[in-house]
Formats: sequence, C-alpha cells, structure tokens
Amino acid sequence: MVSIKIDVDACIGCGSCVDVCPAGVYELNDDDKSEAVNMDDCIECCACIEGCPQSAISHDSC
Repeated sequence: MVSIKIDVDACIGCGSCVDVCPAGVYELNDDDKSEAVNMDDCIECCACIEGCPQSAISHDSC
C-alpha cells in the first residue's frame, strides 16, 4: 500500500488533486482541505504531486 501525506497547513483547498487524480483517491473535506480517502486505489502515477500548486502532497512512490 502506498503512503500519501498531505500537509494541511500548505493545502489551499483548490481541488487540483481531486481533478487530476485518475483513480479518485482525493476528496476535499469539510475544512476544504485535501484528504486521501481511497489510498488503496492509487495507481502511483504521481499526477497529484505534479498538479498541486502548493507542493502539499508527498507520496512514497514519487
């Protein structure tokens, strides 16, 4: 299983990760912060890393 970490202090809630992830791993929570809700579905494409304008996502595969 992949390990995904989100720096909630850096996350601006723009939803880029939600939009670019082809596996639907991310959702915005009630605080409008990114949350990896379907980590088991991650295909390790690293689109979330490249798409995050704040570099708030770290991923052990990227």
